[in-house]
Amino acid sequence: MHILDKIVAAKHREVGLKKLLIPVNQLGKSRLMERDTVSLVKRLSKSKSGIISEHKRRSPSKAAINTSLSVEDVILGYTEAGVSGISVLTDGQFFGGSLDDLILARACTTCPLLRKEFIIDEYQLIEARAHGADVILLIAAILTPDEIRSLSRRASDLDMEVLLEVHDKEELERSLFPEIDMIGVNNRNLKTFEVSVENSLTLSEKIPEGFMKISESGIDSIGTINQLRTFGYEGFLIGEQFMRSEHPGNSARAFIQQLER
Repeated sequence: MHILDKIVAAKHREVGLKKLLIPVNQLGKSRLMERDTVSLVKRLSKSKSGIISEHKRRSPSKAAINTSLSVEDVILGYTEAGVSGISVLTDGQFFGGSLDDLILARACTTCPLLRKEFIIDEYQLIEARAHGADVILLIAAILTPDEIRSLSRRASDLDMEVLLEVHDKEELERSLFPEIDMIGVNNRNLKTFEVSVENSLTLSEKIPEGFMKISESGIDSIGTINQLRTFGYEGFLIGEQFMRSEHPGNSARAFIQQLER
């Protein structure tokens, strides 16, 4: 069993337990369910940099990344740096995140927030909305086409945008539905954790018009982003590069300033 299978199995157990403790109608009473969500698509379409930064403490492939910084400091730093959106890891067992991270992030910024999670159930969408998310991630590798369609529609009903993450042509072609807003090409193979930006370049021409293109993982230079832009990408998700620094916000600001020159 590779790591993705382990994560999904653990997620099914986790969501089952949560449903017993906090029913959907209780989640629906959150004051954040009433807030107007912020469009990441609109922010990216107006952005000069297209940077989506990330709060990420650790990962299964590289263990600890940065566990010493407060959520507030990271999110405020990213906001002041001028990022277009912020991804917040909420998986606890494998990435050291939590829904508390998401709700604290929401209290610190007006930027669009993406809940970065292994979503396998509609319950998690309501959780995301109740904790301040504007965008949810759906990973094609762990969902059937019917599940992607159903979850996308529910997210749209909840006034959240959908970022669909794909890794190859087969995942892309079986997963396209009108309710999806953005296609994120993950340059990291979730089975081997090897990274290659060539994956984004190869899949770019396969993504139909009408879906905003996002490139994820392995983006560490201005040259890479400029190359990706020529292939139609408008958003660039960067996590580890910023989080490995002592001041992620300062790292993001310097990168964005260089990019916008």
